[in-house]
Amino acid sequence: MRDKILNGISTNVILLGMVSFLTDASSEMILPLLPMFIAALGGTGLIIGIIGGLSDSVASILKVFSGYWSDKVGKRLPFISVGYVVSAVSKTLLALSATWQHVLVLKPLERVGKGLRTAPRDAIIADSGAKRGKAFGIHRAMDTGGAILGSVLALVLFLLFSQTNIPLDAMRNIFIIAGIVAFTAIVPLRFVKEKKREGHVQSLKIGLRALPKSFHLYVIIATVFAFGNFTYMFFILRAQECIAIEPAKSIALVLILYIWFNIVYTIFSVPSGVLSDRIGRSNVLVLGYSLFGLTCVGFAVFSSMYLFVLMFALYGLVNALVDATQRAFASDFVAERLRGTALGTFHTAIGLATLPASVIAGALWQYVSPSTTFLYGAAMGFLAAGLLVVTRIDVDVQN
Repeated sequence: MRDKILNGISTNVILLGMVSFLTDASSEMILPLLPMFIAALGGTGLIIGIIGGLSDSVASILKVFSGYWSDKVGKRLPFISVGYVVSAVSKTLLALSATWQHVLVLKPLERVGKGLRTAPRDAIIADSGAKRGKAFGIHRAMDTGGAILGSVLALVLFLLFSQTNIPLDAMRNIFIIAGIVAFTAIVPLRFVKEKKREGHVQSLKIGLRALPKSFHLYVIIATVFAFGNFTYMFFILRAQECIAIEPAKSIALVLILYIWFNIVYTIFSVPSGVLSDRIGRSNVLVLGYSLFGLTCVGFAVFSSMYLFVLMFALYGLVNALVDATQRAFASDFVAERLRGTALGTFHTAIGLATLPASVIAGALWQYVSPSTTFLYGAAMGFLAAGLLVVTRIDVDVQN
C-alpha cells in the first residue's frame, strides 16, 4: 500500500514533508490561540484583520523574490534553510509580546521566513517527479498532519497550563514550547538533495509578461478568490463568540474544532491532489471555491456548536481542495527553469490581495457585523468559481 502511494514520489518530497510536518506542528500550537491572544492584549476585530492580512501578504510578496533568486543562482536550499530559521526565532519571541503592537511586528516577521522558503521549496517538489499533483498532495498531507499534532498539543498544553495560570499566561508557555519544536524542523533539511542547475540571468520583473497568457488569466481568477479568502482568525473568533461559556472552556472547545478542521484537511489532501491529476486542476478549484462560498454562508447564518462541527469540516475540505491544487496548477504553465519565478509571481499576486481581504473583513466585523464578513467571503468565492467555469481555463501539464 505504501509503495503504491509513494510510486513516482522522490525522497526530497518526503524529507521536505518531514520539515513541514514539524514546522506546522509548531505553527499550529500558536495559530488557533493567536486571535484570542491578540484580543487578550487589546486587539479589536480590525486589528486582528490587519495582523492576519499583513502576515499573509508579507509572506506571499516575498515569495516572488525568493523564487526568482533561487532560479537566478540555481540553488533552492539556502533560501529554504534561512526561511525556516527566521520563522523559528520569531515564534519563540512571540511569547514575550506584552501588547498587540508586538504581535503586529513579530507575526509578519515569522511570515518573512515563510516567504523566503515557500517558492524554492515548491520548486523542488515540482521538479521531483511527473506526478506533480500527487507530490504536492503528499507534501500537504504531511504538512497538515503536523498541524493536527500541533493543535492537539495546543489543546493538551492549554488544559494543563490553564489549571495554574490565567489563559494569557498559559498561551505564552505554549508559544515558548512551539519555538523549540520549530528549531527541530531544520534537521531533515540536511538530507535534501537538489539537482544541479545553471542559474539564469533574466531580469526580475514583477508581473506576467514573461509567462503564458493562460497563466495571466489563472492568476487573475485566483486573486479574485484571494480577495475573499480572509484570515482564518475570523473563523475561530466566530466560533468562540457563539460559544458563550467561561473563557478557558470556550478556548478549549474552539481548539477541538480546530483539531477537527486539521483532521479533515489532512484526510482529503492526497485525494484532492490525485483528483486534480485525473480530472484537471480547474475542475477541482471550481469545487473548492464553491465550497468556500457555502462554508462562509454557514458561518454567517448559523451559531450552533453542532453546526460548527460541520462547518469546520467543510473549511478543512476547502483548504485541501484549494491549497495544493492552486500551487500545482501554477507550476503547470511553465518549464522547469522558470518554475520558481512562476510560483513566486503567483504567490505575490495572492499576497497583494490578502491584506485588503483581511482588512475589509476586519472592518466589516468591527463596524457592521461578523455575519457580513462571511457574506463578503461567500460572494468572492462564488465569483471566482463562476469565472473558472466561464473561462474553462486549463493546461497540459509541463514535465
